[in-house]
Amino acid sequence: MERQQSHSLQEGGGDPHLWLEEVAGERALAWVEARNAESQARLAESPGFTTLRDDLQAILDADDRIPFVVKRGEHFYNFWQDRNHPRGLWRRTTPEEYRKARPEWEVLIDLDALNAQEGENWVWHGARCLKPSDPGQPWRHCLVSLSRGGADADVTREFDLVEKRWVVNGYFRPEAKGGLCWVDPDTVYAYTDFGEGSLTESGYPRIVKRWRRGMPLDEAETLFAGESDDLYITAWHDPTPGHERDFVSRARAFYDSELYLCDADGSLHRIKVPNSAHKQVHREWLLVELREPWELDGTTHPAGALLVVDFEAFMAGSRNFRVLFTPTERTSLADATWTRHHLILNVLDDVKNRLYVLTPEEGQWQPDPLVGVPTLGSVSVSVSAVDEEESDEIFLVVSDYLTPTTLLHGQVGEELETLKQAPALFDAEGLEVTQHFATSLDGTPIPYFQVARRDLEPNGEHPTLLYGYGGFEVPLLPGYNPGVGRGWLAQGGVHVVANIRGGGEYGPRWHQAALREKRHKAFEDFASVAEDLIARGVTSPQRLGVQGGSNGGLLVGNMLTRYPQLLGAVVCQVPLLDMRRYHQLLAGASWVAEYGDPDGDDWDAFLRDVSPYHNLDPAADYPPMLLMTSTRDDRVHPGHARKMMARMHEQGHRVLYYENIEGGHGGAADSRQRAHMQALAFTFLGQRLFDPAKLV
Repeated sequence: MERQQSHSLQEGGGDPHLWLEEVAGERALAWVEARNAESQARLAESPGFTTLRDDLQAILDADDRIPFVVKRGEHFYNFWQDRNHPRGLWRRTTPEEYRKARPEWEVLIDLDALNAQEGENWVWHGARCLKPSDPGQPWRHCLVSLSRGGADADVTREFDLVEKRWVVNGYFRPEAKGGLCWVDPDTVYAYTDFGEGSLTESGYPRIVKRWRRGMPLDEAETLFAGESDDLYITAWHDPTPGHERDFVSRARAFYDSELYLCDADGSLHRIKVPNSAHKQVHREWLLVELREPWELDGTTHPAGALLVVDFEAFMAGSRNFRVLFTPTERTSLADATWTRHHLILNVLDDVKNRLYVLTPEEGQWQPDPLVGVPTLGSVSVSVSAVDEEESDEIFLVVSDYLTPTTLLHGQVGEELETLKQAPALFDAEGLEVTQHFATSLDGTPIPYFQVARRDLEPNGEHPTLLYGYGGFEVPLLPGYNPGVGRGWLAQGGVHVVANIRGGGEYGPRWHQAALREKRHKAFEDFASVAEDLIARGVTSPQRLGVQGGSNGGLLVGNMLTRYPQLLGAVVCQVPLLDMRRYHQLLAGASWVAEYGDPDGDDWDAFLRDVSPYHNLDPAADYPPMLLMTSTRDDRVHPGHARKMMARMHEQGHRVLYYENIEGGHGGAADSRQRAHMQALAFTFLGQRLFDPAKLV
């Protein structure tokens, strides 16, 4: 009978909750307000909530956090939010001043003051600044992107770094998904909404134009126009002295993109490597990171390999590639970072980082360990070049689940110094990080990290929060999370992060193992970790909660419908849940390569089986669920969570719902909102898992 009900939902017209897809509809927002009030009463008015929320906000606003910076000319630039500046300050300081414990900062843009002045709710989306062609000149021209309420759509405005003001009659891009990119002080590439027919079916730019200063945007010269079923079209200028080039990127879909070299006359020359590969041109080199096997001159290079070749020689027909990295069963390439003279490879070895330096000298690229890196255990490391065009200076960020983040700085080949150390924001005494492997249904070992007390007794009584994502080749790496520390570990809970298939922990093969019709593998992996935690005596079903957002929301939604017997609570954030209509909602059409096409055979073949909204069973005994989303999320439609809430409620299941009015896909626009939503989630989990007898 339920399968017949689900079938009626798939056609759309049989869905009684379609009205909840009207994001700003009066009836829908009234419904949201009523659901929010219910959740506030159940959670925000419970004992300890206010203290927890205030503690979480204090962590987010801590003055002694590391202010991460970007170097532009003689200054380090930083965007900073705290309690007094909830929307944030864009500011700068000198490298010498930055070394101090309390640097003096020069404020360029006060976003809270700007909002008050303009009556807006701007959220910072970043700045792109033009490097001056004359090294003796100061940096001046910046393109600043601002979003209303945190949505993906934003505006771009021109800012003068010398005058420290908005440029009168400067570049301005109206609100849309897209952006501007500098070519020179009087020219930008514009990829945005130019009017009817200028966006792809996914809502992203289909056209890129060369826009000269003083020219109306609609008169800008078209550089390239894609097709309506493409994903995203963009262009950029590489200003590296001696290697100045222009490129156009045509993303046809996720994992399917074409890269073109653009001549001065506008003619395009495709860089003929596999569409699925990641492509990067740096100075004289072309880097190609494969996502599928590629045969060259009788040799088949595996997915996950990194190849390099002289770019000009390649465009002239040479295929004399050199292999820089080949993955194994346990290793994958996390990223590759250029400095002036070196290439730094960040390799994941069973989800732990290893760093190597390659130097292109006389055709040799022998990898050497990066000097000065701390001994790496269950840690995450990221590296960034301070100025890849001119120096071998790097920043290195080191973090793990229990050790506050450290910022190291120095030159490649020399000992690195500790430049900044974040404070400990929760008591980690007696806690330890361990790595374990569960066995999935098909026999695949699935790694996961566990953070728990060193003296944990295997009695199955420990409240445990299991977090996962498993999609889009995104790896979940160890990192210091003081919110989890204060909101969960400090309460006596166990925190677990699962590195399931669909993610990028073992490169493209790990991701592709859970694509489309194999999506169920990710759910089986996650369930195997849950079962392993129970078998090891860490927890029990009534004390095990799961949490995930976005694609992770789809993951935990399927855990609810497929494995309710394993769980005591579910927190589902900014989720995909209606897989019949996901491709018709906002950016959903761009994810067909990841999930499948509901309008074709995929729906009956496999998508229906992974659509939580269609697989809800009124007779099932589901664990309590908290659904959370954002009205301003213009990537994953809030209708997914709204409709799931409505259907679960009408079927009599235990479910709460909270929708933040701002925040975009991140769920919150500032620290106050983030702290409130985190506190709601931790309070819900605490009520359910520390005291399972207490009903929600």
